[in-house]
Amino acid sequence: MSPLLRLGRRLRYPRLSFDLRAENAYYGVPLPRPSFAEIFPEEVRGYPENFGKGGSFNFMIHMQDVMAKPMPDFREGSIVKGRILEIRPREVLVDVGYKSEGVIPLAEFDDVDSLEVGDEVEVLLERLENEEGMVVLSKEKAAYRQNWNKIVGVFQGDGLIKGKVKSVVKGGLMVNIGVEAFLPASQIDVVPPKDLQQFVGNTYDFKIVKLNDDRKNVVLSRREVIEKERSEKRLKFMEGVNVGDRVTGTVKNITDFGAFIDLDGMDGLLHVTDMTWGRLGHPNELLKVGQQLEVVVLDINKEKERVSLGLKQTQKNPWDQIEERFPAGQRIKGKITNLVPYGAFVEIEEGVEGLIHVSELSWTKRIMRPSDILSVGQEVEAVVLGVNKEEQKISLGLRQLEQNPWDEIEKKFTIGSQVKGKIRNMTAYGAFVELEEGIDGMIHVSDLSWTRKINHPSEVFKKGDEVEAVVIDIDKVNQRISLGIKQLTDDPWKTIDEKYKIGDLVKGKVTKLASFGAFVQLQDDIDGLVHISQLSEDHVAKVKDVLKVGQEVEARVIKVDKVERRIGLSIKAANYTEEQLRKEAEALDILRPGEDMVGLEKAFAAAEQEEYRPGESKKAENESTEPKRESKKDSKKK
Repeated sequence: MSPLLRLGRRLRYPRLSFDLRAENAYYGVPLPRPSFAEIFPEEVRGYPENFGKGGSFNFMIHMQDVMAKPMPDFREGSIVKGRILEIRPREVLVDVGYKSEGVIPLAEFDDVDSLEVGDEVEVLLERLENEEGMVVLSKEKAAYRQNWNKIVGVFQGDGLIKGKVKSVVKGGLMVNIGVEAFLPASQIDVVPPKDLQQFVGNTYDFKIVKLNDDRKNVVLSRREVIEKERSEKRLKFMEGVNVGDRVTGTVKNITDFGAFIDLDGMDGLLHVTDMTWGRLGHPNELLKVGQQLEVVVLDINKEKERVSLGLKQTQKNPWDQIEERFPAGQRIKGKITNLVPYGAFVEIEEGVEGLIHVSELSWTKRIMRPSDILSVGQEVEAVVLGVNKEEQKISLGLRQLEQNPWDEIEKKFTIGSQVKGKIRNMTAYGAFVELEEGIDGMIHVSDLSWTRKINHPSEVFKKGDEVEAVVIDIDKVNQRISLGIKQLTDDPWKTIDEKYKIGDLVKGKVTKLASFGAFVQLQDDIDGLVHISQLSEDHVAKVKDVLKVGQEVEARVIKVDKVERRIGLSIKAANYTEEQLRKEAEALDILRPGEDMVGLEKAFAAAEQEEYRPGESKKAENESTEPKRESKKDSKKK
């Protein structure tokens, strides 16, 4: 190789290299020999006057210094430095000092506008020569190799690196950290975001969590970086904040029970009960995500790293001196804020509410639901009934705005007076009669009849019936009026001993059969009891074998108990003489109390237990009046 060719390569002058190749007949026809100025650089041309005047010695020394420098190692796969010769629309021509230049696509350069001819760049020597005789170069691959080595070093260190999000891919994001790296969606933030597109184009700090040198794969995590930063901030916050301090934060998340406030890395809980002194249905009625707040630190749990915050504590407590501002009996005005089945809540000032119970809505009207007469947002006037400062409750009344009609109830309805009304409702213990709008009286079942035992008002009345009754009692305090139907007539038992005397022969109709005897209806709806022992001189096993319901019978009175309101009858004594009757009565009086179903007292007690009640099955009654079917076995025995 000629000294000029070697000099041209070492000085990296492509024109010199090209002309010498032409001179060596690479293309068949030698080109004209270039001039001295075209071949040698300016530093060499600095000696032209010496070439013809005995200066060749100095020139040769300079040439020796140039040639003594080490030659570049042109091996495929190595990274070499090159100089930009030309910038074309789609490519850049780069000289690396080899016998030919290389072309690099313009897309491999990041900042195209800043490129200038003569700039030095590092490139990867992919091939020494392609089909066109040019060197194959790549700036991008050179940068990738250099970056990969850098990334390996970072991974072996703390693993922290900056990168720019390039695009959204399945399962996460692609990030450029010098090489392409994958960021899983679960590692983007502490809470995995729903919209990944918002991160594209932004630069963040990441931590390399996984690196595969063979496959050249890199997995990143931004979440670990954030958590580490937040952990450091939490520790700093815990050490510098005390209960009662005021801090500023940003609403991070809103739930049904409160809101989480970001205190620069430390999350605090603002419970819904600590947001306002007034009523709040949901936290989102007062707060929104991203809103900045000044809150008070209510509690700090350093072990669990939890902070409780309060917003209403930044304001004056409206319940202070509440009893002085709203004493009992004072009239107030307010707005209905909520209606519930048991009452209505009224806001009487900001942060202070009172409750009007459903029972305090009207003196006389039967209001089942507050919504029947009130609506949310309605302005109302009420009376303060009571204040509980500790529980922050105020009881209000609407009916207290009017005079209580029960205060003068005794003037309208006097005891012993007769009244009329309509049956409004019935219960097991009596019937309610509407005397006037909102004023009811009750007729107890025991006050329906002097003589009959009535178990339910439905045996006598039905809802809506017009009835007449007597006022028995008035309880103004409990707002009750007691009425009676039987009091409209005289009590027949007061003169029972005048109507029925022992030995009298009476007639009546059988109204009920029992296992121990039969009931016979006499005059004035008075029932007498014929004990089973008084049915016949012969032994009677079953009452139904002798008597039927509705049968007319004749019997003698053998027992009259005015106090217990009972009459004992005897059918078998109907034809007795006075002497026989006297002996029969004496026999009844000396019967032992322990003998079941023999004494009249026990017979009446048993009758009360066996009497039919509304809603009960009549099976027992049917069994007592209908004969049982005999089995085949019993009939054979007979």
